[in-house]
Amino acid sequence: MAQELKHVGRVKATNKKCLIAYRTLPGEAHYCLIVPTENLPDIYHDALINLVESNSGQEAYEFAEAMDRTQFPDGSRMLPALHATGRLIKVSTGAIEMTPTTGYSLLLSELNQVIAEQRGVSVDDLSLKESLEDKVKVSKKAETVIKVAEPTQTDEPTTFDSPETEARFYRSQADKMAKQAAEMRRKAEELVPTKKKV
Repeated sequence: MAQELKHVGRVKATNKKCLIAYRTLPGEAHYCLIVPTENLPDIYHDALINLVESNSGQEAYEFAEAMDRTQFPDGSRMLPALHATGRLIKVSTGAIEMTPTTGYSLLLSELNQVIAEQRGVSVDDLSLKESLEDKVKVSKKAETVIKVAEPTQTDEPTTFDSPETEARFYRSQADKMAKQAAEMRRKAEELVPTKKKV
């Protein structure tokens, strides 16, 4: 039987591989931070794969803990280096499929629910609050520092297997944009309500 690997997954909409740095975020239990691996420079990619396959990577509760203790070949610590170069991406846990072995996948949102039930806590209590804020400096006020995975040119698959797949992809992206626009309008209204013309 193939070895099971923690912290390994793919983006559901594009099937692009990624490593999951944090399965949940403080105060945002339905979001995670991932490191997409397909377009990484070889020096980063190979070092990250070696780490995730190592005992240190597999024993870590969150992969970010192992990354923070490990250096890339250029001497930079992995977690801060990935953060500084915008390679930590915030996405919904429902958009990520965990792939611990070939031929098996499970939504990260479902995995988090299972882990929470096993520990007798809520999904909100799974995040490493102190570690995340100290090491990556994420907070509600500062989350703009980390690139939020919204539809961008890089999210588009390089090839589509059919027009239906391509159409489904664009509809999914449009839905995400509409939700983002509605959320931005809501936040703007909270800050300064629109004045009605008389």
